[in-house]
Amino acid sequence: MDKNTPIAEFMTPVPQTVGSAQTITFARKLMDKHGIRHLPVLHGGKLYGVVSDRDLGVIAGLNEVDPDETTVEEAMTQDVYTVPKDASLFAVLQEMLAHKYGSTLVVEGGKVIGIFTTYDALGVLVEHFPGA
Repeated sequence: MDKNTPIAEFMTPVPQTVGSAQTITFARKLMDKHGIRHLPVLHGGKLYGVVSDRDLGVIAGLNEVDPDETTVEEAMTQDVYTVPKDASLFAVLQEMLAHKYGSTLVVEGGKVIGIFTTYDALGVLVEHFPGA
């Protein structure tokens, strides 16, 4: 591995997605079912945002919010950090660190083809520095 290794080698391919009109309850169940903490949010088949388990927890914790009625759109982050599959792993890690991003969506031709999270970054660290 070097500084130019593409993010595609470390991303989770074809991640689960959720529609912007789905409920917080639906999104949480999807995350639990697949053991994940981030979901790309689609609207009309196009990337619209990203929602994390933390986002859902914050919104669901508000007294006036009914998680069975509140939509993912109300909890998601619309400003999403996206990169092409050939983006350098090192450059992606630098951006994630600088901006405190919890995830990066990997896109190709306007479609989400993968996700790279802080969990994945820790996996890279452990894999390339075993026993350190």
